[in-house]
Amino acid sequence: MALTVTWLNSAYLHGRCCRHNVLHPLLGPLLSDSVSKLYSSYRRPGAQPEKKPSWQNTDFSFKKGIDVLKTQLSMLKKETKDYLIGPEGRSLSHYMLEQTRVVWEFRSQEDLNKWVISSDVEIGGKSEVYLKLGRNNQAALLYGNLNTEVPRDGETKYSGYCSMRAKPPVRSFARKKYYDWSNFNSLYLRVRGDGRPWMVNIYTDPYFSHQKDDLYNYFMFTRGGPYWEEIKIPFSKFFLSSRGRVQDDQHPIWLDKASFLTLGFTIGDKVDGPFQLEIDFIGLLNDRAHTEEFAYETYEKNPKV
Repeated sequence: MALTVTWLNSAYLHGRCCRHNVLHPLLGPLLSDSVSKLYSSYRRPGAQPEKKPSWQNTDFSFKKGIDVLKTQLSMLKKETKDYLIGPEGRSLSHYMLEQTRVVWEFRSQEDLNKWVISSDVEIGGKSEVYLKLGRNNQAALLYGNLNTEVPRDGETKYSGYCSMRAKPPVRSFARKKYYDWSNFNSLYLRVRGDGRPWMVNIYTDPYFSHQKDDLYNYFMFTRGGPYWEEIKIPFSKFFLSSRGRVQDDQHPIWLDKASFLTLGFTIGDKVDGPFQLEIDFIGLLNDRAHTEEFAYETYEKNPKV
């Protein structure tokens, strides 16, 4: 009997988790944050048990649910209209002949809200990072202080990093969306740094669980000084860094430019002290003169003599 009850409970919880993932975009605002309380049995030590069932504490907000539904339907309507026009809402001729495109620019607080910042504070470190609009609201200013002191938790061995990462785009009803940059071969940035090196990161969609740590990187060396610099980074220069995969020299792993999730910047040069990076815009370029597909040498293992 106990085994049957346990099996039923596990099946119920599994079904509830699946339904929650599917219905979350609609029911999340409807149920507020009380859904987690409904299924939680934890009680703080010394606290009195609740006298009424937990389901009575659920705060149903139908107005928020209706507002979210309207927003999602309007997004779906726009997506359908763009799909009928052409790729990404552009006509086919415009899409095929497009040579440049600005993906991110920083002119208002709304532009900054598309990005998130993080640091080693998440693992107990002491680095600080901030993001704000630059002078005359013409750029994003990423600044802070890098601290390589390792937290004394007995587990962490390295510390000292700060990062800035664009929020992944989403479609209506919380569907995953990709950046399709297959028409371009280079990333184009206008930045002004302080002479410290930065790592430019491209995040792609992990098709399998062992790919979840895959990351494509490029080291960007800023020259410092008062002048802006324009940096062109061919996609062939990005190299794969991963914890779970080893790149085969005979079969290099190509960067799939049709499945980009997002882009980010990381500083972690193991030098304590202040840093700053100004970013005017981040765009794409189709350089017809650049025909390289893979920038790194490959060697044949155990060559035949």
